[in-house]
Amino acid sequence: MPSPNVLFSSAAFFARPLAWTFRMAAEAGYRGVEVMVTKDPDSQDPRRVRELADGFGLEVGALHAPCLLLTRRVWSTDPVVKLERSVWAAEEAGIPLVVVHPPYRWQRAFRRWMVDELPWIERRTGVIVAVENMFPVRGLTLHSHDLDRLEGMDHLVLDTSHAAVAGHDPIDVRHRFGERLRHVHLSDNAGRGWDSHLPPGRGVLDLEGFLASLGPGFDGAVSLEVDLRPGLGDEARLLATMSEMRAFVEHALVLGRAGTSLAG
Repeated sequence: MPSPNVLFSSAAFFARPLAWTFRMAAEAGYRGVEVMVTKDPDSQDPRRVRELADGFGLEVGALHAPCLLLTRRVWSTDPVVKLERSVWAAEEAGIPLVVVHPPYRWQRAFRRWMVDELPWIERRTGVIVAVENMFPVRGLTLHSHDLDRLEGMDHLVLDTSHAAVAGHDPIDVRHRFGERLRHVHLSDNAGRGWDSHLPPGRGVLDLEGFLASLGPGFDGAVSLEVDLRPGLGDEARLLATMSEMRAFVEHALVLGRAGTSLAG
């Protein structure tokens, strides 16, 4: 049975240099990372990403397109151009998957492009583009939390914290996504209606049960996308937390892939 593919997302250290994230991930025992494209020039340069991966002995399992409000001007403000550049960067760096947020409600043309044109680009490059489930923002209607909005998308990302904010059970979402599930953003949630992205075990979600539910049929990666800003002043503490998270996920995935009940 292949060992679990567990990644550490650079989103945890959004404001730190990408090289720092690679070093921390390597020291915490990870074999791979997910790179979020930010304003850091290194994250936007596929040759530099490849150089860092080779230098620290890590794989880059996913590239997160610049979808946040803080990166709205990175690689154009046109969502089609932004996503195309993400795919080309992933292809050049040898990254198999790009994570993207779903179109905003008013981006109807972008949604049609994703359904009608994007599959050709995926076939051309060999890069999978997977769309992430989102959640409602109080007072705003940026994204829909209705999972029906993801119909027509061939490849999906399940974010456990986003699911919790939207009022969905991550295990139910996993079953609904079925074979379209390609990638997981794993974090806990405080259960207070906001996107907390806590380390596993520090919130209300049954992440052991969720990881077990992935089962032997899931061959994607689980990327720990957590908020570690409270620990940035203590590197030893950060490394300990990162190592504990990795060990937790690897253990739960092994049990799930073996079809073993975590309670047994």
